[in-house]
Amino acid sequence: MAVTDAQNPLLGETTCGSLLQKLQEIWDEVGESDEERDKMLLQIEQECLDVYKRKVEQAAKSRAQLLQTLSDAKLELSTLVSALGDKSFVGFPEKASGTIKEQLEAIAPALEKLWKQKEERVREFSDVQSQIQKICGEIAPNISEQNGPPAVDESDLSLKRLDEYQAKLQELQKEKSERLHKVLEFVSTVHDLCAVLGMDFFSTVTEVHPSLDDSTGVQSKSISNDTLLRLAKTVSALNEDKKQRLNKLQELATQLIDLWNLMDTPEEERKLFDHVTCNISASVDEVTVPGALALDLIEQAEVEVERLDQLKSSRMKEIAFKRQVELEEIFARAHIEIDPEAAREKIMALIDSGNVEPAELLADMDNQIAKAKEEALSRKEILDRVEKWMSACEEESWLEDYNRDENRYNSSRGAHLNLKRAEKARIMVNKIPGMVDTLVAKTRAWEEDRGISFTYDGVPLLAMLDEYAMLRQEREEEKRRLRDQKKFNEQQSTEQEAIFGSRPSPARPAGTKKVVGPRANGGANGTPNRRLSLNANQNGSRSVSKDGRRESMRAAAPANYVAISKEDASSHVSGTDPVPASP
Repeated sequence: MAVTDAQNPLLGETTCGSLLQKLQEIWDEVGESDEERDKMLLQIEQECLDVYKRKVEQAAKSRAQLLQTLSDAKLELSTLVSALGDKSFVGFPEKASGTIKEQLEAIAPALEKLWKQKEERVREFSDVQSQIQKICGEIAPNISEQNGPPAVDESDLSLKRLDEYQAKLQELQKEKSERLHKVLEFVSTVHDLCAVLGMDFFSTVTEVHPSLDDSTGVQSKSISNDTLLRLAKTVSALNEDKKQRLNKLQELATQLIDLWNLMDTPEEERKLFDHVTCNISASVDEVTVPGALALDLIEQAEVEVERLDQLKSSRMKEIAFKRQVELEEIFARAHIEIDPEAAREKIMALIDSGNVEPAELLADMDNQIAKAKEEALSRKEILDRVEKWMSACEEESWLEDYNRDENRYNSSRGAHLNLKRAEKARIMVNKIPGMVDTLVAKTRAWEEDRGISFTYDGVPLLAMLDEYAMLRQEREEEKRRLRDQKKFNEQQSTEQEAIFGSRPSPARPAGTKKVVGPRANGGANGTPNRRLSLNANQNGSRSVSKDGRRESMRAAAPANYVAISKEDASSHVSGTDPVPASP
């Protein structure tokens, strides 16, 4: 009952005084001595003091921790502001006084804001540095090899530093773009070269780097220094190969054309190799057709050249004789005398002996043909003048026969045409002396320049001209003799008329009908052949000696080189016949 009563006061407010009073009551009831009571009270006081001490220590420790936390917060705040480089940060607490907890509560929002800003800035740095690391690894894989993401230096997260990294990234991205463009150009060049050379592009380009295949995306292609270097070497090697193949193909094309021209290959057969000959004069850059320099095409051309070479050897005699015919035709047109039979025998002997290469023989004959053409060109002017001279002599011969014709003025069919021709012939004949003088001068100049005699079908041209001059002089003397004879006959007729009173018909003088020497090679009307019969056998018997040719020339050369004047025309008709005026 007493315990219950003692506990009742505890149900209300319990204080130290009430507890001490309760303790006195208990002691009184128990009968504790004063010494025990004092001892117990001292013990209670000491225990209370210990509790207070502990609480004070705990409070002091808590205060120190709060102060340290505040100091760390301020330091972290300063560090974050310094790392972020944002000196004008507006989140600093306005109060630097007040209780510790108040100061902590004031600085906490600024710290939280700076922490978030730092995390965002670190992510930005990490992203930029990762991209830089990736591009550097693409450019120089061995040098930039690094495992894991790049470490971010959190001591400097300023925007200035971030801008520097971003500027570096932009430079690297630009370099990457340029390198990628260069790689694509190299790949395109390799593709074009492989197409022209007939090579496998896939195996060629993947040998440089597997990522260069067309199936790989553009951004995935290797842009490393090693790849660019190997691509450049590949392009250089392919260009050199292209150059060598083109030179080889052009040599083969030249040989093909030479062999075709040599053997007169038909156009249909030549067209089969148009793809070879079309690039005979092309430069390396001009050859862009796919397969134009493929190895099988070059081999095909080599086989064709070898086949034509073998065919050329079997047809060597035919080809050489064809060259000889060409050479003989040049000499014939130039009126240069050669011995074709001896030349053909020599060619046969050289081919049969096998001591000379076919190509050397043909080259020598081509050289002879070139020299013959040069010689013919140097003789052309003189030969043209000889042609004109001979044509004039033919007209002179025709005019002489025309003047002897007693019926030339009759109104027969074609008489007016003959009259016109006679007038033109007289004009031409009058030019013969000038032609001869010019021809002599040109011939002598030609001979002095070359130191050899100018021959016309084996006969010296100056000798022909000298003989013409001699015949011309004889012709002049014959004309004078005929005029004197005519005067003498007229004088006798006049005397007889005076004596007998009538004029008998005079007899035709024996030489008046044909006053010139015989023309051995004349036609039915006495007209000489095209060459004035100076070389009657020039187209047939070229083996006739020069002496025989000269005798033939003397016997055949016409004596009527000088035109008959209009006054002498009457000497060729009867003395009793009237002589009409010539046209």
